[in-house]
Amino acid sequence: MTGSPRLRASSKSPAVAAAKPHRIAEALERDIRSGKLRFGARLESENELVRRFAVSRSTVRKGLEALAGKGLITTRVGIGSFVTFDGQTIDNTLGWTRALSRQKEAVETRLLRLERVRDAELAAALNESCVDFIAIDRTRALSGTGRVISIERSRVPLRPELAHVLAEGLHAGSLAATLRQAGLSVHSGEEWAEVECLGEADAALVGSMPGTPFLRTRRLARDAKGRLLEYVVSLLDPRHFALHLEF
Repeated sequence: MTGSPRLRASSKSPAVAAAKPHRIAEALERDIRSGKLRFGARLESENELVRRFAVSRSTVRKGLEALAGKGLITTRVGIGSFVTFDGQTIDNTLGWTRALSRQKEAVETRLLRLERVRDAELAAALNESCVDFIAIDRTRALSGTGRVISIERSRVPLRPELAHVLAEGLHAGSLAATLRQAGLSVHSGEEWAEVECLGEADAALVGSMPGTPFLRTRRLARDAKGRLLEYVVSLLDPRHFALHLEF
């Protein structure tokens, strides 16, 4: 009889195995950042990537997960939402102006409206006792081309600490900065997203045809006491924005 069977040593070291997903992610990231794979482009199928890199399907999936973790591609849905602009993540807790200013193209903000409004229907829908709001409507446009990439309509409960905004405007042009200056900070929130076809008025604002599909998000932010701080509805040009969800 022969002796006990010996375990065969793997020819692949753990370091080599771990490097393969990283190599796939790096190669695809170069394609994305160089513009070879533009925003909205479809990546090769898993089978095609398996053949291209001569690896297993599980290795390909690990590489794609690494890209998704950087916000470069969307591969799964779940809890938590982040908007990406031309392949870069926007942290809208900073405020749109500061977040967008970090992107590849400069973005200009145009204030369309800043006034007091009374909206009992909205207050009831948001379970808010205050029916008086500050209405802040803005557009964002690429500085180079003037293309409007978003329309935002914010509604902020008119609290005593924000009464000066009606006369003085937003601090540094930012609603987030204005809230912080007033001692109001976001503690929690919710966000929803769906597709909306532009009506005539909004289409005219962005220079598109009525019926053009845009990404519509609704964001609700509250303070540590659960009080409503801001409710904003945004219309985002899908050529520049995408929704990235993680869990």
